[in-house]
Amino acid sequence: MVTGAGSGATTPAGFVAAVLDDMERVAAELLPAWLPEAADIHRTDLGGVAAVRIIAEGRAARAHYSRPLLRDLALLALTGQRTESRLPARARAGQLARLIAESFGRERCVLLVSPAPGLTPLERDAAVAGGDWLARHARAGIWLVSDVPVDVERVPVVTVDSWADEPGPPPVVRAGGPEAVVVGRPHPASAVEAALEAALAAESWAAGRRWNQTYQPTALSAPIRLDLCWPRERCVVELDGPEHCHPVRFEADRQRDVQLQLDGYAVLRFTNARVVHDVGAVVHQIGTYIRGRRRDTAEGS
Repeated sequence: MVTGAGSGATTPAGFVAAVLDDMERVAAELLPAWLPEAADIHRTDLGGVAAVRIIAEGRAARAHYSRPLLRDLALLALTGQRTESRLPARARAGQLARLIAESFGRERCVLLVSPAPGLTPLERDAAVAGGDWLARHARAGIWLVSDVPVDVERVPVVTVDSWADEPGPPPVVRAGGPEAVVVGRPHPASAVEAALEAALAAESWAAGRRWNQTYQPTALSAPIRLDLCWPRERCVVELDGPEHCHPVRFEADRQRDVQLQLDGYAVLRFTNARVVHDVGAVVHQIGTYIRGRRRDTAEGS
């Protein structure tokens, strides 16, 4: 999970609270991956709310989660409103990390925390102490990305400088065999991504694709998530729902596209509706680009 939460926090408690709030947001967005019985409930009236509450509490009882936590997350996903009652931070951290990991079929969750550039020493110390607390109580891996030196002994520091000269995700590691056919997986709550993956799985040219991976132009840039990409062919595919038509989201998408294009990537955007109504045409267009790019590379152009 990639988050920019915690920027500006000057205390460990403030940092932890911001990250936990963002983890709640992500967990709510992952529904119905962790609550498939509620997939068809979209009504926000009393009947819809009551049905979601009952289903969430049943899931909590079966899977040993906090009933209030799952109930509140389900209601947040349905209504967009948070409840005022909150579990203690320690309980929220462990259960949110577990829920996010299980939604992706994983045993553990890893948080990549990328605060705003130029942290003050006080903000840096709050992030380090808060990250240490999360690592222990959420039982999650915590990576802090920062351009501010960290001089505390308890935190291992890794300096990344190679990506600045070679933009893009690191290449697929070969181990004497062919390139991995697919890395990552469609978002568990996205039927559109699942449908596209099912169609791509039948195409031999689609090998080398990566789902929902992060891209970082330089070591100091905030990482961004790509819906689908072929790193070797420098092709990015983005799938847009109706929310991408909002002026703010539209402008953010354009800025991302320009950055990717400056780094040598082609960006192919398709609406969710296009994938649903004609996934074959979408796959054909992606394949046309991928095969053409491979042909140009083989010819040295």
